[in-house]
Amino acid sequence: MQIEDLGIILSPTENEFEKRAVLNPACIAEGDIVHMFYRAINQNNISTIGYCQIKDNKVIRRDNKPLIFPEHNFERSGVEDPRIVYLDGMYYLFYTTYDGYDASAAYAISSDLRNFKKQGPIFPAILYKDASKIFKHAGLPEKYEWYAKHYEEERGQGVSLWQKDVFLLPEKIEGNFFLIHRIMPGIQAISFRNFSDLTEELWRKYLLHMAEFIILDPKYKFENKRIGGGCPPIKTRHGWLLIFHAIEQTNHGKIYHAAAALLDLKNPLHVKARLPFPLFSPEGQDEREGVTNDVVFPTGSILKKDDLFIYYGAADSKIKAKKISVIELINELLKHKT
Repeated sequence: MQIEDLGIILSPTENEFEKRAVLNPACIAEGDIVHMFYRAINQNNISTIGYCQIKDNKVIRRDNKPLIFPEHNFERSGVEDPRIVYLDGMYYLFYTTYDGYDASAAYAISSDLRNFKKQGPIFPAILYKDASKIFKHAGLPEKYEWYAKHYEEERGQGVSLWQKDVFLLPEKIEGNFFLIHRIMPGIQAISFRNFSDLTEELWRKYLLHMAEFIILDPKYKFENKRIGGGCPPIKTRHGWLLIFHAIEQTNHGKIYHAAAALLDLKNPLHVKARLPFPLFSPEGQDEREGVTNDVVFPTGSILKKDDLFIYYGAADSKIKAKKISVIELINELLKHKT
């Protein structure tokens, strides 16, 4: 299985909003144009979401100001790590909100990829101390309770459950939205009819039964710390192709890898296959050294015929891309059925 390194696609500029770093892009194609929505960080470490257009992996248009930026108290310290999907005539752009203390998720919608209307947070503020009590009775692996206690000890009793790496499956399942998200240390999903259904009551009930809705948990050495959703899944005849990130804790610190799994088309909670090794890992200097060392963080992918283009943050500093044959990747995955 050959993976071609396409090099750096996007670097920081002298524009204030993206002077420190650009990373972790959401990507969606229209014809030959890839619309890229990327996390941009200024010198004050505040993130916004910038926009550019890519053709043949070259930038042909780039806005000189952010498209989405902090406007509300819950996002005052940044809007981060976007993902985008097109579903039923609407573009859904998901992103992490950060107020300097709590991290959660929100989304915006658009019909034209230029004018986005914020829809607000997806998750209620449920304290880690409350979640920890729920996890005790939820039949979850022990590490879920450990993370709940760890974050409460690290950040104080007022910290809320962190929800990140959120995106929709780009197709409804039996008429329902299928939302993939990450409560550390694994990847889970929730199914619902309308976004208005996502009340605090529903989420608390969901947490109590979350063991039934885990897609993936850390399993292999290269993902021994935690995992999280990466690119919105791509539909293939063999299943939904999910590219995600995996964090390995080593004696020298954390290493972020790209990983891959294949989910059942009709029931994406069922994992059909999963690579027992990284899809790719930090290698060159621009992936090993940066704002955060040893990071490849995939968040956007585009399929063009047999070519799968994966766009990712490199060392939390720049945006790079890899190209791989989707047929070769699926064939490799099918060697490792679960």
